[in-house]
Amino acid sequence: MAAFIAVVTGHFKGFILFSIIILVHEFGHVLMGILFGWKIDKIIILPFGALTVFQEDLNRRIFEEFLIVIMGPIFQIVFTWILCEFGDFNRVFDYSMAILCFNLLPIYPLDGSKLLNLLLNKIVSFKRSHALIIINSFLIILVLIMIKSFDLLFVLIILFLILKLFQEVCDHENLFNRFLLERFLKNYHFKKNKVIHSLDMSKMKRDYNHLFYNGKRYISEQKKKKKRFDFKGKV
Repeated sequence: MAAFIAVVTGHFKGFILFSIIILVHEFGHVLMGILFGWKIDKIIILPFGALTVFQEDLNRRIFEEFLIVIMGPIFQIVFTWILCEFGDFNRVFDYSMAILCFNLLPIYPLDGSKLLNLLLNKIVSFKRSHALIIINSFLIILVLIMIKSFDLLFVLIILFLILKLFQEVCDHENLFNRFLLERFLKNYHFKKNKVIHSLDMSKMKRDYNHLFYNGKRYISEQKKKKKRFDFKGKV
């Protein structure tokens, strides 16, 4: 459909250029994901970009995910530099930088939000980080609506982003339960340890083993997860 509209409106060359840049960008994500052994679920082509969906654990190392996310923009930048270095491709540069700047906005599910989420995961809990990303995304969208002149493409993009955000809001608790269930079912070996001075599992972070302290005794993370997911388990 997008290709047909591009032909009708006389923007077919721009559409081809846009598509090539997007494919190079996504190839960066895919290649790094393959190197780390991540399973690729699907690649979704959108009217304004693409989205690579990995079928992977939420508890994979933050550093791995960071490299996978950042490799998309890096591939795009290198590709753009090569074209501009060996030819007169000013139009490529304009297209590529516009796509890159948009993609690095901290709005879910753009790469900018993923990078911000990884940074937040180093600072706060997994659950709080996800909530902050949702709130931040809505705020940035609100700012864009206030400062940007409206056109059809802009409206479609905003509607898509808002839809994705509402899906994340609805999936917030399920995502956290999946985060915990993965840690209950699989043996992750994290190098860092963290003591939580309460029994609140929502304070658990990525890349950490946890020990809970209730004011009287220490309780292991595994016992807390067993109580949550196995009714026979007792703390």
